Amino acid sequence: MGKRQIPDPPNFKKYGVPFYSVAWIPQHVVKSRQIETADESSDSDHSTSPATEAEKEPATVAGNYLLFAGGGGAGHSGIPNALVIAHFDVASNSLSDQPVCKLGTDSELPYRMALNSNGDGLICAMETPMVCRWFDWDQNKSSEIHKLSLKLSEKVLSQLEDVGQQLALAFNNDGTALAAGGEDGNLRVFKWPSMEIILNETNAHSSLKDLHFSSDGKLLASLGSGGPCKVWDVSSSMVLSSLSNENRETFSSCRFSQTNDETLILYIAAMTDKGGSILTWNTQTWERMASKHIIRDPISAFNVSADGKFLACGTPSGDIVVVNSTNMQIHTMIKKAHLGIVTALAFSPDSRAVASVSMDSSARVTIIEEKKTNGTCIFHSLLTC
Repeated sequence: MGKRQIPDPPNFKKYGVPFYSVAWIPQHVVKSRQIETADESSDSDHSTSPATEAEKEPATVAGNYLLFAGGGGAGHSGIPNALVIAHFDVASNSLSDQPVCKLGTDSELPYRMALNSNGDGLICAMETPMVCRWFDWDQNKSSEIHKLSLKLSEKVLSQLEDVGQQLALAFNNDGTALAAGGEDGNLRVFKWPSMEIILNETNAHSSLKDLHFSSDGKLLASLGSGGPCKVWDVSSSMVLSSLSNENRETFSSCRFSQTNDETLILYIAAMTDKGGSILTWNTQTWERMASKHIIRDPISAFNVSADGKFLACGTPSGDIVVVNSTNMQIHTMIKKAHLGIVTALAFSPDSRAVASVSMDSSARVTIIEEKKTNGTCIFHSLLTC
């Protein structure tokens, strides 16, 4: 007898598109498009009833929509290029079986994307052709329940036309600045939405891989292939520090975060002689504070939760590792969370869940909850493997 196939857990779904990017859709965007949820319907039916403990929980249901981007490219592989919206239900720890919206982009592959926090829409860097497109939020009114949707905008980003492949895109937290990093090493920062150029450095790096603004938007970290990582003062367009890979590490991702006492630090995911590691820098002295080996494999995707408590790493073999930032110890490891390389990770705005995507066309959400044991609070990841 053959082996019985184990069904995929409900928090893991395949949507037929190899994914390169993932983001949580801001709650106010969802609410403004009047998406009806079961909780909202229940509230309207029982508006005069006392709220239950479950109803008093933080309102996260309305915001649990995710956006994925990717595709098969410009060839005739039959694999579509698309932006995909899916719903995640916290109570059942499950992703929707079918997309809420799937917007095909024809022969254009959306490789990188950045959502504007003000709800304006999102920008996608297309791999084929090498242009940036703007997409607006829309509403599908053809069904009884008005579902969140997307449409290609009439807005033309002329400043990002004919500039080659953009490998990194980032908005600052208040959505007033947009940074774009090119395969040719050119770094551009614009005011948004005017697209007035703030910074234009043609040789920032040999090739630009990652960008991240500090929470106050004053600093921008840019990371190139092979290193170093440069930190820019956005207002003056000057380099404050160039963080070198002095031990021949290969830098892969950079993220600003804050410690418990609100001290700003910079994390860099890197491949060292020991394996995938996380390096930490002091943003006052720009001295290296620590280097922590996490996993044997390289880190193919990296992100930090908004509250700074957790770091997430993805690997080429499909593993997901969640690290506690306080002690830099592994909090949760999910072996073979995906069958292919983990291409992107995104924490939910409330830091209670992390979404991961892969080139194997899969998406996964892992919930992280606080659990009290013997009067002591520990963090426990609710996994369905």
